[in-house]
Amino acid sequence: MKYIPISVLAILFCTGIFSSCAEKQDFDQLDNFDIIPTAEASILYVETPEYIINQLNGVNFYSQIFNFDAFSEEFVADNVLDGVITYEVENTTSKPLDITFEFLDEAGNVLDSENFMVNAAPTAILTREIAYGPAGRSLDIIRNTSAIRVSATNLGDNISVSSLPSPAIFLRSSAKFRIRLK
Repeated sequence: MKYIPISVLAILFCTGIFSSCAEKQDFDQLDNFDIIPTAEASILYVETPEYIINQLNGVNFYSQIFNFDAFSEEFVADNVLDGVITYEVENTTSKPLDITFEFLDEAGNVLDSENFMVNAAPTAILTREIAYGPAGRSLDIIRNTSAIRVSATNLGDNISVSSLPSPAIFLRSSAKFRIRLK
């Protein structure tokens, strides 16, 4: 049996590679490719026990402004396509409550608001989804929001106590937005 020298094998191998069929590469196809992930995050969480509500004089027991810089980056603000903000309000207190979420611009002007009238416990968790973009409210509201003000008013008394364990008001919100990266 005869051995084929390595140099002959190398020449045959290189000839085979260079003469093989291959399509011309199309690097322009990236221009037709969209990258649109969905970003999801919690916006805020507030919990106030009923005994705190009972200790305060007057009916407005909570008011707080939260910084909101989610869309302060120009790239994100310019490329957000649409989204949904989800609110959850859970009341296990003996008080009917009025809760308001307000979106504020840098000057403190109200751009949008969402109001919840909540009955005294026992009640179900109130969930509300608000769409922004083509199928909902204007995206400019979100793009220009720099703070969120949350306020809660006790529409009941300051002496009753719920029979449920650890009565409190729970406010939760989260957001889910689609952003075009390319």
